Amino acid sequence: MPLVRYRKVLILGYRAVGKTSLAHQFVEGKFVECYEPTVESTYNKMVVVGKDEFQLQLVDTAGQDEYTILPHSFIIGIHGYVLVYSVTSLQSFQVVKTLHNKLYESWGKTRMPVVLVGNKADLSLQSREVKTDEGKKLAESWGAIFLESSAKESQVTQGIFMKIIEEIDRVDNSYSRSTGCHLM
Repeated sequence: MPLVRYRKVLILGYRAVGKTSLAHQFVEGKFVECYEPTVESTYNKMVVVGKDEFQLQLVDTAGQDEYTILPHSFIIGIHGYVLVYSVTSLQSFQVVKTLHNKLYESWGKTRMPVVLVGNKADLSLQSREVKTDEGKKLAESWGAIFLESSAKESQVTQGIFMKIIEEIDRVDNSYSRSTGCHLM
């Protein structure tokens, strides 16, 4: 029987970008049409990635803006981050950059497990304010994974949370290899 590993992931982004819809679609397999601002919700789901089993805890946060002060609970005990913006909102894209900078400063690490998500990619091209290439370039500059999604599509949403689990393990493994202690 495989060992069940625990992972806690924080979902961050500007208000109304689809953070709750992504979490709800991943855990329940349903898209919620109506928008109700979130204070903070926690979702739990058992997932299998490769041969490993994970107890994934998703913390769905209230929408942040560029002035949000990140509490310690957003850093301590968190294994990885899903940063979400709406492809229909340039402001949400700017906010996600600010949030990443704040997390990066708080973490004090050079490698932080992050998946950047451009949500609402199913909406019309006329309403798009952030190009796919802009999201890709930003994620590359962070050394992060980039995905565009629609919370209406279960398969893409599943991929986001599988990727963050893989990214957490990749970053953890790169640290254990590069920072080993040697006794003489």
